[in-house]
Amino acid sequence: MDMNFPLLPAISLLLLVFFSTVLSVAQSSTIGVGYISRLLEIQERERAPPSVQVAAAYGVLNRLIPSHSFAFQLRIVSKEQCGGESCFIIENYPFVTGSGAPEIVISGVTGVEILAGLHWYLKYWCGSHISWDKTGGAQLDSIPKLGFLPRVRHGGVLVQRPVPWNYYQNAVTSSYTFAWWDWKRWEKEIDWMALQGINLPLAFTGQEAIWQKVFKKYNISNVNLDDFFGGPAFLAWSRMGNLHRWGGPLPQSWFDQQLILQKKILTRMYQLGMNPVLPAFSGNVPAALKNIFPSAKIARLGNWFSVKTDHRWCCTYLLDATDPLFIEIGSAFIEEQLKEYGSSSHIYNCDTFDENTPPLDDPEYISALGAAVFKGMQNGDRDAVWLMQGWLFSYDPFWRPPQMKALLHSVPVGRLVVLDLFAEVKPIWSASNQFYGVPYIWCMLHNFAGNLEMYGILDSVASGPVEARTSENSTMVGVGMSMEGIEQNPIVYDLMSEMAFQHKKVDVKVWIDLYSTRRYGQSVPLIQDAWIILYHTIYNCTDGAYDKNRDVIVAFPDIDPFSISVRKNRHHYNGKPVSRRAVLKENSNSYDHPHIWYSTSEVLHALELFILCGEELSGSSTYRYDLVDLTRQVLAKYANELFLKIIESYRSGDGYEVANRSQKFLDLVEDMDILLGCHEGFLLGPWLESAKQLAQDEEQERQFEWNARTQITMWFDNTEDEASLLRDYGNKYWSGLLRDYYGPRAAIYFKYLIKSLENGHGFALNDWRREWIKLTNDWQNSRKKFAVTSNGNAVTIAKWLYSKYLRSPDTYDH
Repeated sequence: MDMNFPLLPAISLLLLVFFSTVLSVAQSSTIGVGYISRLLEIQERERAPPSVQVAAAYGVLNRLIPSHSFAFQLRIVSKEQCGGESCFIIENYPFVTGSGAPEIVISGVTGVEILAGLHWYLKYWCGSHISWDKTGGAQLDSIPKLGFLPRVRHGGVLVQRPVPWNYYQNAVTSSYTFAWWDWKRWEKEIDWMALQGINLPLAFTGQEAIWQKVFKKYNISNVNLDDFFGGPAFLAWSRMGNLHRWGGPLPQSWFDQQLILQKKILTRMYQLGMNPVLPAFSGNVPAALKNIFPSAKIARLGNWFSVKTDHRWCCTYLLDATDPLFIEIGSAFIEEQLKEYGSSSHIYNCDTFDENTPPLDDPEYISALGAAVFKGMQNGDRDAVWLMQGWLFSYDPFWRPPQMKALLHSVPVGRLVVLDLFAEVKPIWSASNQFYGVPYIWCMLHNFAGNLEMYGILDSVASGPVEARTSENSTMVGVGMSMEGIEQNPIVYDLMSEMAFQHKKVDVKVWIDLYSTRRYGQSVPLIQDAWIILYHTIYNCTDGAYDKNRDVIVAFPDIDPFSISVRKNRHHYNGKPVSRRAVLKENSNSYDHPHIWYSTSEVLHALELFILCGEELSGSSTYRYDLVDLTRQVLAKYANELFLKIIESYRSGDGYEVANRSQKFLDLVEDMDILLGCHEGFLLGPWLESAKQLAQDEEQERQFEWNARTQITMWFDNTEDEASLLRDYGNKYWSGLLRDYYGPRAAIYFKYLIKSLENGHGFALNDWRREWIKLTNDWQNSRKKFAVTSNGNAVTIAKWLYSKYLRSPDTYDH
């Protein structure tokens, strides 16, 4: 097969579908778009000059495919040329004069639209695929040679945005993923954002340096602030007022380098025509402010997940929004950012009430709080618009309709935009009558804590934004991705990014048939079959459960084995009887059972198909990532079942089987570590080394590495015999972490199981906890180095592990 044109038959089929759905010019503005029209006009008027945006777009093109940098002509066009909406246009260059001449013209209203159009062309005419480096990177081998780029239809292709904004990030992504990034990594991410059409990203880096300057005006010294800011891996929660000092204090070099980095980030975002969202004041203040302003309404908040309500890092201080000092500080913070950065997009994120419930539920009081929060922004920037996460409406019963309305209507319409943060699972827009008339952005949350778990709801992603936008009296103004951590499940983010340009629901079956072809650079029927299975199983989670990964390996149960019992479970799964299995007692709440929502036997078959394609696709980094991830997923669920069998053997007093199965579990952990070491996307080393590389001296290196190690293990504080309430929340399936921490931890638990049977006494839960916590504390302070490059053949290892653990027909109960 000529690899210059491997995908043309498949692309022809795809384009027939897409031409009929997204390539029409459609006036699809909602009521909400009208409400924010003033801000959109201001942003358009203040955008970087076209020449700057085009130059920035060429920069992305040159970094992505330097060999084809002259094959594309990039242009800025007006909204009028796009039918009054933001769009991109793909056209054939009028004439081709020879080698090195342009072949395709990509036009857009901004640099972001240009690059989204480039990405669209590369996907649907050249069959390429772009994901994060850790998830396989870019598959560009399918792009034809210069002079042979596929032509589009006569007259070109115009694709409009159905809503103006494509939002990106979560308030905690800055810690779970971005904590240790330098400019080189940020530049790659901004390139990725632009290619996905993202034009409304959070820009939270460096804000601590701004706060230093603001609080200095209130006679708060840097020494006072040592107790205020958390460490680098915990800044997100320090900013939200959940904790203080944990992992700190921050060295001055951190403040300085992060501010420099933020200026580079903002400059590039503005150059591409993005609208970066800056932070605003939420009321979180240093303890010293209470001494300086003793009459101010400053309350000490309650405990946020600290084990013993340790005031060294829990129970932060919150300035009441109705106090005049709140507006003063809020205004000063906005003004200082404008002074430091020179400009803004006039949209500011503030989540005063996220996991901080107001003291009174009186609607008038809540309305006064909201008005004051906005007033602080508006005094600093008269054109300010408040962007608020809607997460509080998802989980806090405090927010009943009267309280929601009071907050949402406390700000003039169009000056508050809400992120419907978890809309793919629990949409608030539909339950609140379009947020009671307030503009909102439909967001996919998808991931918690950066856990590595194959999971998604593709049908919801493919239809939810369209249903929301086309609903009666819709106030939707954008789509967004609000995951807590990135660099996982690339298929989910590939589809969600497209929804910024899709006017109709996507036929996921058609879309996914071509996904594997684009991702691996060739059409392989067995792989397509495997992906259809994954679509109907792993990527079809409809049970509404939050998907925090609680697999036993990465979230080992801190529980007495007698809290787990065995009962006969005579029900059917996919028409097949399910045998007896160990299950959790209904009255036990100390063990968060692993989430399972699909037939594991069907997913095992998908893995078999993946392995069969190994020789054909082994040269593809995207395939190797998916193979490792799918093998990991299957083995992780197998490990959950194996653990329950160990408990069953313990309950029946069978010491031989406990020892035998425990060793099998530990061998499995070691073997999975080898598997994960086969791809760069599953390595512990880069996380730790990137932390240390930001340090200026040995002391900082130790501190930053401790931050990095702690976030992915215990997370928060512990005592000698009581673990953190957030233990394993940020767990990761990373090579090095399994072998060096998760395996030894499981071995301790199994040791006490065997001891219990040998001496005839109950399980020594407190002894287990003390030894496990000591292991954790020692590991967090360790300086052991881990590999930063992959090693091993993913196909060979996957085949070996399948044969060793999964070939037996009774591997799973279902």
